[in-house]
Amino acid sequence: RRHFERRASHDHASFNVTPRVAMADSIASPAATDAFIIVSSIIGILFALFQFKLVSRISLSGAPGGGNQETLVSGVNIDTSKLIGIYEAIREGADSFLKAEYTICAYFILAFGIVVLLLVSYTGGEFHIEEGGLTAVSFVAGGVTSIVSGLIGMKVAVFSNARTTVMAAGPNAWTDAFNTAFRAGSVMGFALVGLSMLVLFILAHFYTLHFTKWDVEGSGEALKLTECLAGYGLGGSAIALFGRVGGGIYTKAADVGADLAGKVVEDIPEDDPRNPATIADNVGDNVGDVAGMGSDLFGSFAEATCAALVIAAQSHDLVSAGWDTLVFPLYISAVGILVCGAVSFVATDFRPVRNEASIEEVLKTQLALTTLGMTVAMYPVCAMFMPEEFYLGPKTFVSACMDGGVSSKCVTSGPLSAFCCVAAGLWGGLVIGFVTEYYTSHSYTPVREVARSTETGAATNIIYGLALGYKSTIVPVGILAGVVFVAFSLMDMYGVALAALGMLSNLATCLAIDVYGPICDNAGGIAEMAELPEGVREKTDALDAAGNTTAAIGKGFAIGSAALVSLALTAAFVTRTAVLDRGVNMLNPVVFAFLLVGSMLPYWFSAMTMKSVGVAAMEMVKEVKRQFDTIPGLLEGAPGHSPPDHARCIKISTDASLREMVPPAILVMTSPIVTGMFFGVEAVVGLLAGGLVSGVQLAISASNTGGAWDNAKKFVEKGGLVIDMPKIDEVTGETLRNMDGTPVMVPVRQRKGGECHKAAVVGDTVGDPLKDTSGPALNILMKLMAIISLVFADFFMSINNGQGYFNVPRQAF
Repeated sequence: RRHFERRASHDHASFNVTPRVAMADSIASPAATDAFIIVSSIIGILFALFQFKLVSRISLSGAPGGGNQETLVSGVNIDTSKLIGIYEAIREGADSFLKAEYTICAYFILAFGIVVLLLVSYTGGEFHIEEGGLTAVSFVAGGVTSIVSGLIGMKVAVFSNARTTVMAAGPNAWTDAFNTAFRAGSVMGFALVGLSMLVLFILAHFYTLHFTKWDVEGSGEALKLTECLAGYGLGGSAIALFGRVGGGIYTKAADVGADLAGKVVEDIPEDDPRNPATIADNVGDNVGDVAGMGSDLFGSFAEATCAALVIAAQSHDLVSAGWDTLVFPLYISAVGILVCGAVSFVATDFRPVRNEASIEEVLKTQLALTTLGMTVAMYPVCAMFMPEEFYLGPKTFVSACMDGGVSSKCVTSGPLSAFCCVAAGLWGGLVIGFVTEYYTSHSYTPVREVARSTETGAATNIIYGLALGYKSTIVPVGILAGVVFVAFSLMDMYGVALAALGMLSNLATCLAIDVYGPICDNAGGIAEMAELPEGVREKTDALDAAGNTTAAIGKGFAIGSAALVSLALTAAFVTRTAVLDRGVNMLNPVVFAFLLVGSMLPYWFSAMTMKSVGVAAMEMVKEVKRQFDTIPGLLEGAPGHSPPDHARCIKISTDASLREMVPPAILVMTSPIVTGMFFGVEAVVGLLAGGLVSGVQLAISASNTGGAWDNAKKFVEKGGLVIDMPKIDEVTGETLRNMDGTPVMVPVRQRKGGECHKAAVVGDTVGDPLKDTSGPALNILMKLMAIISLVFADFFMSINNGQGYFNVPRQAF
């Protein structure tokens, strides 16, 4: 701030910054603002521990846990011995997979960390080992934090699934079972946001010890500091790629294999204890939908924050305004923790679930209230820490904007502009989420149309589902375009980064709801396999159905935020390499060629992940069939038959996922590096733009198509589909006809086992890898290519001044 006032004096102009400085100084000193971020992070972690303590009070055996713990299972009259055995099998399977996956990730962090160290250090024809070393430290920190976040989520989800089943058998089943699953989800949500924000903030402060002149005008050290921090986002996103792809292949190999071998071939119910693949299926819910989702959204948070910091560090005015203004992006997440924590009590205490009809309403209320709360809370924060006027570039506002210059980089009404950018992302994410729900919930027309198409078989079901997915991209893409336009118009690419952080500001609540779904899904599977009373399964199915709906909303958030994060990272890369000094010419053959290549990459990536699921599912189907054929009495359910070999199925999914996740990871991580090294930075811009534009629409389409097929199947199973069928004479078995010879048609409600249900199961099986593997993993493709480009930007520029080893001329036209 001291340099800010000196710079204002140097400009010899009435730069309107004094009111903002005076207000910020009167409310919070730099030390106090640092304390606010640290305390908010610690509150998030402590709140997660508090929620876990509430869940841990539930005893699976019905006996108190000892000490001062109070058992919460009084009144539950079920035999939990079989349930505990199933719970242990799921826990052991999840632990074995994550141990194997994270061992590979640890080797990757070590190896790629060396690559980061060497390539980032090499700039200007010589090595600057300090900057490369700090970037490598950030990379390792991001990777480890991502692993820890995924591990916390998976452990808590597995710990809570059987306890949710127990609560569903209790006297206050709806409230207790919902609260158990929701609180378990909150553990991951708040722990992830608090931990990730705390680690990033500690790194930033640690790096100021090296970049001691970060706040000195013209030193450029603020930019170097934030570029070193960008390694944090790279580490998080790289591990997220393994978690999303590996976990997605695992869960869908088990799910598709179990469905094909069980429901389709042998016509036995879902999660039937006779099916050897059911344990692997339930393990997959945790490693894919929980650990994978957590790593994915942690990557989004880290990358969006790093992008905003890098762009802000290139602004003379924002750096001069002081540390509290430079780290403004972290305040958005800090406020989000407090708002989400306060709102969470509405779901569990003030307005809890009382019956089936209120489940979905309570979950949606959480999203709406956190969005509203963040909107109210963010304006005073923006007013405190954002200058009234500033220029988003190396010049001052006076020299760049006061002489008739008009540019989106010239920001006036800074607090209001920042607030509008955050609010645009916040509300845009909510609308995208609810539009996604409209296209994937069987409460609305689109999914019911897909369900009705099963009347004529699986083929029409597939056609309708694909059409729904393509159509569902229209509104979300339009909203994203509007958010980008508003944010860019107000604050250039810094506004886009703030919009991405706004969309992620209620991340703790979004993650809590996302994790809630797989926990309830597991709870239902455990109830089925433990052969608990039908009423227990009905309650867990109702909880899971609401979770499926809100999970679709969460995927909408994740895709929308990934698009904005990717654009913000691309902007940081563009400004860092000065590609836009004279504009990127779309007619430049290199730019256009790599625009096409980038547009192709999401399809190549999706093909690899889809085929991987197919290969693994084939192995699973063959193994399940082998066990049905070789274990006497297993398929028939004869008393005293030998148990199915669950461990063998778990091993198939584990081996397949670890084997198949490597090629897609290599594709994503090497594409921008090879492009930048050989073809230059303008080719990289084309690659990133193509990947973003193509990837966001393919991700929305794939996720919504799969979600629609899934819920169309559930709509048929619950008896919601009624179709007209010819009336059959009960005595003769002949079709009754009208006077004109046409058959007499009567409405018939479709159920499990009917032809419509079989067609719906085919659609659901095809859609599984779309909505849970390829679609979500495309988020990471968009973000990871951009963050790699940003981290290695200086390295690319050191090769023939950014023209690559092939010395491709920049600005050919």
